[in-house]
Amino acid sequence: MREIALVYLDRSGGLQKFVHDCKKYNDSKQSYAVYRFIISINPSDIAELDATLGNCILHNPIQAAQIFQSVCFIAIKTLSLIEQLQTEAQISILLKPTHLPPLPSYVLSLSAFPFNYTSQRFYMSEGIAIAMGTVTKYTQGARFLCTEETCPFSEGSFRYIRVHLPGATESATVRNDFVCSLCSSPLQEDMKFRVLGDKQIVEMIDAKALNALKGFSNDKSHFRIQTFTVFLR
Repeated sequence: MREIALVYLDRSGGLQKFVHDCKKYNDSKQSYAVYRFIISINPSDIAELDATLGNCILHNPIQAAQIFQSVCFIAIKTLSLIEQLQTEAQISILLKPTHLPPLPSYVLSLSAFPFNYTSQRFYMSEGIAIAMGTVTKYTQGARFLCTEETCPFSEGSFRYIRVHLPGATESATVRNDFVCSLCSSPLQEDMKFRVLGDKQIVEMIDAKALNALKGFSNDKSHFRIQTFTVFLR
């Protein structure tokens, strides 16, 4: 699937954009713990190239992102695109689909039962934004070092990289109870390499609520309207 992913990036122009993004990182004087790339993908085109990869992107995007992560790491090392990059874990890939199949199973509707939305895959959702919070910062990635001075992972190492994944809480990326896998000593974050991003919280309500707000009445049983929270990162 890595080969198919590379072929798709080459044909779609994504590889050229990736090389351009790498150049911006390489020309920057700032040191990064995590290099973040947004890759636009057309699920239909990928499914025509390889049905297995297309299905993986649609139904297991986290695993699919790891495939593209491996391809991007090999490309960076082969073409010497980012001199500062040391490990594959430093690459964060965000897959951005251009569209999803127009099928009911890909539509997230919180007004319909049953709620079988346990998989971490892509869904489409429509609603009305009724409240928006201010834009705040969150940690996209962080580097940790071992606190034991004699440990080889105590300095200059990118062994311990934490990257925010969709659906994870802030504490999953940054907290103070991580330990070294080599010597079991506590890990401490190297604040110089923390990567921040913007996030915004939006309260939304299902579009079907408009009928109730307009005062429409019918003989159906009583129902209630409940908002749901969306995190924009």
